[in-house]
Amino acid sequence: MDTTRAAAARDARPLRYTEADCRVADLDVLARQVTDLADYPHAREVAQQVLVYDAAALRRTAADPAGRAGVEDELVRALSEGPGIVVLAGAYADPGVVDRVTGVFDALVADERAAGGRLSDHFAAAGANDRVWNALEKLAVRDPEAFVDYYANDVLALVATAWLGPSYQMTSQVNVVRPGGVAQDPHRDYHLGFLSNPVAARYPAHVHLLSPVLTLQGAVAHSDMPVESGPTMYLPYSHQYPPGYLAWRLPEFREYFAEHHVQLPLRKGDAAFFNPAVFHGAGSNVSRDVQRTANLLQVSSAFGRAMESVDRIRTATAVYPALRARRAPGVDGGLLANAVRCAADGYPFPTNLDLDPNVDGLTPLSQAELLHRALEEDWEAPRVEAELDAYAARRRTH
Repeated sequence: MDTTRAAAARDARPLRYTEADCRVADLDVLARQVTDLADYPHAREVAQQVLVYDAAALRRTAADPAGRAGVEDELVRALSEGPGIVVLAGAYADPGVVDRVTGVFDALVADERAAGGRLSDHFAAAGANDRVWNALEKLAVRDPEAFVDYYANDVLALVATAWLGPSYQMTSQVNVVRPGGVAQDPHRDYHLGFLSNPVAARYPAHVHLLSPVLTLQGAVAHSDMPVESGPTMYLPYSHQYPPGYLAWRLPEFREYFAEHHVQLPLRKGDAAFFNPAVFHGAGSNVSRDVQRTANLLQVSSAFGRAMESVDRIRTATAVYPALRARRAPGVDGGLLANAVRCAADGYPFPTNLDLDPNVDGLTPLSQAELLHRALEEDWEAPRVEAELDAYAARRRTH
């Protein structure tokens, strides 16, 4: 592979991206890079351009501070300059820990199905899979000892710390795909991956480059995952394609993904982590009897928060009468929108996805959108207060 051409494709970066900037030929240059095992001395092997690490060997090396620093640096290179995906074989040496947590997940799935709550999923039809949102908190409440044994895992901590630093925030969602479950659409992940193209295009190019370093995506296999069970499909090196947050929905890019993606089988207790900008999607489960169960880990940077605590519900409730009064005489709507941005939260996450499902896409309603609707429909102040209180209640986890 001509690394000069790949570097040129990465570095041709405008200040803003549009769909017109998205060319499959540019992605193809990046996706044709070859992963050289010699560049990653701690890896066990390269499988379909993906780096595979032996978790036991990483533990031994990382036991020494100098060795840990070298492993962390290599994992960062693998997730940024490399293919963007790493498999940690044998991340859980004790299968009993995984089985115990799987039992809790199965009970949660059964309870939530029996309760008949509204089902929602990202990048797949609602109800197509079994999904447990906020599985991390639910596991902690249902079986605290299992939680501690499971999340005490040093290999998970190693890769999360390598990418995000020591104060990361862990969340998880369980995904169960039974025989006959269909593949997800290829996509990128949170943050910008959850936004529609018109909204994502409003963010400058440097935010498109920043989004992938704010999170780390991972999955722990809670069952053996042969290829026929539909383990995650990946397009190695696609995270290096700058306008990819606008490209993944375009038909020609989906066709490219369908022709060039890779799929790696996993064993129960293995873990895979990847840069959230990698084009990926769960595969179709065409097996006869494999119930593919994964605990999807989304690890977030500690820095994705403001310096001060602000009660946005209280603030929005307080200023709504003034906003409404200014709007009545015809004050410029753009100016009022500026005030709304400062009073209310314009971003709908984090939330409780059991109660606050997607609205017309991949994101729930934000406080700011609710406030704009109230102004457009000229709600009375008591209704706004009640709607904001209900909004807050939907976001609580208990």
